[in-house]
Amino acid sequence: MAQWDRLRQLPVVYTQQLHELYDRDALPMDVRHYLSAWIEKQEWQRAARDHDLAVVLLQVLLENLDIQHSRFVQEESFLMQHNIRRYKQNFQRYLEDPCALASTILWFLEKEKEILQTADLAEQVQSLHVEQEAMETSSQQDLERKMLLQSIHYFSLFFWGVQCMEHTMICLEEQQDEFDFKYQTHKMEASLSRLIWSVLHENCDPTAVRKTQIRVLQSLVNRLNDCRKSTLSDLNKLLDRTEDLIDILVKKELVEWQRRQQKSCIGAPDDVCLDQLEKWFTCVAVCLFQVREFLSKLEELVGKVSYDNDPVKSQRPTLQRRTDALLNDLLKSSFVVETQPSMPQGKGPLVLRTNVQFSVKTRLLVKFPELNHSMKVNVSMERYRRFNVLGTKTKALNMAESQSGGMVADFRHLTLKEQKSGGGNKGGSDIPLTVTEELHIIYFDTVFELKGLSVQLQASSLPVVIISNSSQQQSAWASILWFNMLSLDTKDVMFFANCPAATWPQFGEMLSWQFLSATKRGLNADQLQMIAHRLFGKQKDYDTCKVAWSKFSKENSPDTFWVWFDGILVMVKTFLEDLWRDGLIMGFVSKGKEKSLLKKKQRGTFLLRFSESVIGGITFSWVDIDDFGQPDVKTVQPFTKVDLTQIPFHEIIRNFQILEAENIPENPLLYLYPNTPKDEAFRKYYSEKTGGKGIKCFWRYFLLDTFLEVCQKAQHSYHLLSKLNGVLSCSSYGIKCSAVIVLGMNMTQ
Repeated sequence: MAQWDRLRQLPVVYTQQLHELYDRDALPMDVRHYLSAWIEKQEWQRAARDHDLAVVLLQVLLENLDIQHSRFVQEESFLMQHNIRRYKQNFQRYLEDPCALASTILWFLEKEKEILQTADLAEQVQSLHVEQEAMETSSQQDLERKMLLQSIHYFSLFFWGVQCMEHTMICLEEQQDEFDFKYQTHKMEASLSRLIWSVLHENCDPTAVRKTQIRVLQSLVNRLNDCRKSTLSDLNKLLDRTEDLIDILVKKELVEWQRRQQKSCIGAPDDVCLDQLEKWFTCVAVCLFQVREFLSKLEELVGKVSYDNDPVKSQRPTLQRRTDALLNDLLKSSFVVETQPSMPQGKGPLVLRTNVQFSVKTRLLVKFPELNHSMKVNVSMERYRRFNVLGTKTKALNMAESQSGGMVADFRHLTLKEQKSGGGNKGGSDIPLTVTEELHIIYFDTVFELKGLSVQLQASSLPVVIISNSSQQQSAWASILWFNMLSLDTKDVMFFANCPAATWPQFGEMLSWQFLSATKRGLNADQLQMIAHRLFGKQKDYDTCKVAWSKFSKENSPDTFWVWFDGILVMVKTFLEDLWRDGLIMGFVSKGKEKSLLKKKQRGTFLLRFSESVIGGITFSWVDIDDFGQPDVKTVQPFTKVDLTQIPFHEIIRNFQILEAENIPENPLLYLYPNTPKDEAFRKYYSEKTGGKGIKCFWRYFLLDTFLEVCQKAQHSYHLLSKLNGVLSCSSYGIKCSAVIVLGMNMTQ
């Protein structure tokens, strides 16, 4: 469909934009309408640079207007005859500069395309609009796409307003030039000089002979005054829209990004890319600088022509202050910490150790290439803290250190050194805090200077915990988890002085993020329910339950929940990541739940779970049939990193054996819960060889029946024990035991 036909079919809100576009004489809507097919087929972009082509197109345009005039003569359309004749006279002004006409028509065609693009975006947004019930079932991706399209739609309308304002300023300047030309022409007549002055200053008493000239000038002054008022009104509306847009960027989009960054620091899979925000911030800043140029142009025009009650004189200073205030707010919010401080071998970001290098990256979301390498960023810390920042503390914002070409300062070799003397209090409070509860903020300062505007900018890191030895890492990371899970105030360094509790939904989500970030697989609903049961006991609804900071982690308390959970996480990440990621480890399941699950399954069904009592331990249980034909669940002692360092866990499972009747070793592990054959589940992890040179046997005892009964079954217990040279360990179940032998492999050179 032709471009003009599409425009005519748009909803009213967009046809109104079309009417506003053609509310000027440069290209009358009548001409655009009646010559639409011919106009859209011409190469106006080339004609704007090619004088000969522009001359040809101008001549054809005038001929087409003659054809249209003849048509209206036949139709006896008196009004359109008059309009077409007037349009032709106006276009004949371009005979000396036909390229200017080509540029004008090209500009109108481009603006039409922008209206169509805006309408298309709005249609896409509408297509994603659903009722509240449907929204609850929509995918997160669709909802995010909808929000993005809505934002793009709003920005498109804003940029359209700026571009229309640019054309309005051109029209205003042309109108003033017309007035100035006629004014100067009449001023050359000495007899009219006094009268012209009187007209401009509303103190005129002209004679009848001069009334005609005075009326012409007065009419021009009135038109100029109306145009200036209209321009100022449009500028006010544009600034209103700009203010709304900055509110969306600073108070919504940026705040949401900062919250996503907080969560991503503690493992959440949130998108923290700044490229889209950078585009929006930059575009708004460019437009505001353009408004400043509009205001400077108005000041220049007033310097040439002014009169009593000139609206520009009274309103321009207010508009200037408002524009600069909006630009200041935008710029001060545009300087952010893109990558939070982190050590190369740390447990996570925001935990720093004295005398160990760390890195951090800042970014300016307002991207002006002319400022590349010109803005220096300085690093500092709070004055009342006991640490000095060492290393390269000053860097220039540049586009070379960013893959996306953003304006960044990437500090890669900073260290912190503790002051040994002259230390103040810990954060200015008498409330005692442990070292790992003490929060610190790193600041980054720079100055934005462009086109006569100078603004001081400061960005700050999220609170960091500073430790002096590696033994404090676990507790320090717990503090970072707790703060970024709960705090929306990213500068609250006294957060732990009055630490809030976490609701179970918040807490469970955070725990799942730890596994997700470490192994690419989070916790499922059943695993989270077991953890909730461990913390709160049996409840109908865990959503109302809360976890206190002291229960989660408190320094010098070895039995906290975090110590147990982190021990499991480290073990999984170090030794069991593949098994966990493939869903072979049930992991978080209580002993009671384990028995109820296995007793319903066939003999030899087993599951893998984390120990509830041994930190960093994993065990497995299987169902057997006792002498009375009843299911009997048996469990081995937990394996820890000491065992897993020597033998891979899948090899332990593969070669696990117990002594059955007649002392025949048998592997009781046949089906991974619920019913997957063991070898089918673990085959891809098996070593190519199971014996031979370089392999030695590793035996271990687990007692679950009486040792005496085992000796009777073995018939030569002491001899067997001396041969196996195993480790005999007693179960807490007392005398009701059974001997279990674990056969594994330990590869040696």
